[in-house]
Amino acid sequence: MPLFEGIAYGTEKNAVIIDIGKAYTKCGFSGETSPRCIIASEVKRQKSGLIVKVCSYSSSEDLYGILVDFLHTIYFRHLLVNSRDRRVVICESILCPSLFRDTLAKVLFKHYEVPSVLFAPSHLVALFTLGASSGLVMDAGYSETLVLPIYEGIPLLKAWQAVPLGGQVLHRHLESELLETAVVHSDDSVEAKPLSSLGGSLNEKILEDIKVRCCFVTDLTRAKRIQTARLQESGLGTAASTELPAPPPSVEYPLDGGNILHIDGKIRENTCEILFEQDNEERSVATLLLEAILQCPVDVRKTLAENIVIMGGTAMLPGFKHRLLAELYDLIEKPKYKEDLAVKTFKVHEPPSKENYTAWLGGAIFGTLDILSLRSISRETYRETGVIPDWSSLASSGEVSKEEKLGLKR
Repeated sequence: MPLFEGIAYGTEKNAVIIDIGKAYTKCGFSGETSPRCIIASEVKRQKSGLIVKVCSYSSSEDLYGILVDFLHTIYFRHLLVNSRDRRVVICESILCPSLFRDTLAKVLFKHYEVPSVLFAPSHLVALFTLGASSGLVMDAGYSETLVLPIYEGIPLLKAWQAVPLGGQVLHRHLESELLETAVVHSDDSVEAKPLSSLGGSLNEKILEDIKVRCCFVTDLTRAKRIQTARLQESGLGTAASTELPAPPPSVEYPLDGGNILHIDGKIRENTCEILFEQDNEERSVATLLLEAILQCPVDVRKTLAENIVIMGGTAMLPGFKHRLLAELYDLIEKPKYKEDLAVKTFKVHEPPSKENYTAWLGGAIFGTLDILSLRSISRETYRETGVIPDWSSLASSGEVSKEEKLGLKR
């Protein structure tokens, strides 16, 4: 129970705020400054006993069962509240599949009988943490990096940009580098063995722990020196020789069974470079911001460029924001952006939270506002229509209008 909630007897109880991510789920109560728990987006099925990821489903029936078990864990193991007493705010990505949101609403209304549900865009509520109505929001998550401009509280959906670069790609790249070059020391043997000799692949949790503890994003100047030196080594560089910078120190990471993994400094530094290396379409994490600005009207570009908000677990990597800003200033000098962008300065704002739960905090702030009851879809309305309208389709009263009801029934 949130602090002092029992004192206000007879008033509406704090809403439940849930942000379901591909890797982790944040849940807690409105009016609080941090989530009560951050758990893996996976659940142990009650019938089979298998641990499955929430986003790994084969059909709507399979997803329904997964969400029933997952929400049971959230309500009765972590939050310890009755689902019938509290409104629910779901922070969702604009790329959330319709099947997932419809099935989630069905589980909440029919199985847990919640009084109302609000599906709020995570990029929009992230701006609430700063009290801003306009901004360019980047979500660097597990499966992709998504950029969405918000102007005067309205998401500019035509300008959204996404690239499949995130924590999952970093894990796969880190695993391949470790299996290729890393060695393992053990207490039983003096000689070092290749990591690949142990057989199999590294656990996802181990890869994430190595990424968080050992890897970092290098600065742009050093990255360019490394790239130039490698091109010269392959015979593709310029005539002027460039020395390869000294690598950062290597580290040792303990594994199970008394094994010690030796992680080379080059792996620590180069793992995150894949986020900023442009693909065949000249797209990277940094170019997403510029491409999104280009898709917006000229008179709002300066406002968006000076109100950049970055969230997501991948953005917590050391040096990520510094490198991103350096990449932006480097890219705007290129002909592709110099003439058309009409922007010279960028400002990144720091929300009063860690990047991995910025969207949740925005939902917790929104959950305390009086407008929550107006924007939410009640259980009675859901029983009549059977659908959850998009954020932009909600009527000002928060309920589905008569015209929409007729259209939905047809």
